[in-house]
Amino acid sequence: MKTLIIEDETAAAVNLRALLSEVDPSIEIIEVLESIGESVDYLQSNPMPELIFMDIHLADGESFRIFNHVDITCPIIFTTAYDQYALEAFKVNSIDYLLKPIAPNDLHRAMDKLHRLSAPERSSLIERTNAMAHTEQQQARENIFLVQVRDRIRPLNAEEVAFFYTSEERVTAHTFTGEVLTIDRTLEALSNSLPEADFYRANRQFIISRKALNDISVWFGSRLALNLSVSTPERIVISKARVPKFKKWLTGGE
Repeated sequence: MKTLIIEDETAAAVNLRALLSEVDPSIEIIEVLESIGESVDYLQSNPMPELIFMDIHLADGESFRIFNHVDITCPIIFTTAYDQYALEAFKVNSIDYLLKPIAPNDLHRAMDKLHRLSAPERSSLIERTNAMAHTEQQQARENIFLVQVRDRIRPLNAEEVAFFYTSEERVTAHTFTGEVLTIDRTLEALSNSLPEADFYRANRQFIISRKALNDISVWFGSRLALNLSVSTPERIVISKARVPKFKKWLTGGE
């Protein structure tokens, strides 16, 4: 079975390749791709593989963007490091959804499921996968996120968010009303999709909303400290090198 791996973490790709060789000897890895752009170029210029393992979060954005440029007509097994609300949705609408680091038993289950599916069942899953990916991408363009609140799922509009924060590989949205909600996207992906006029990537930990900014303090070493209208888990500091860019964003300069 000719299989394509779309994964930007080298260690994860190596691990998946090794697991596949043990779980299903019929698998032939034809290529390992690391980005949206690379994946689109490959899929547009090569025959469609028989199976794709696709990481949801790539360095240049959400892999759903691939579906905007390519009509994918083979089964997909999604992978991600984020154990969030999407788990059940992806299991329903794709062959499977594997949480990294991938366990051999989970991979074995996914491959068994694929081999058991009839041709009509595979076609139905492929159609649902494409529809789901386009829905996710549309939500990203509209800056609406689905978040889990206890046992419920609700939409969260970016306008509700005072800042996004990342710590220990977990990204959270902090709303103006004090909610702290886990987001199934990387800070890098959020930075690429949020409107630049309204949100600013202050540093490695924070993306802030313009509406949340109260005032600015001059900090040590010609840096700036941002004071928001809501409490933050740590001080938000703009480095000296980023101060000119931040001032342009703040004043709407080019």
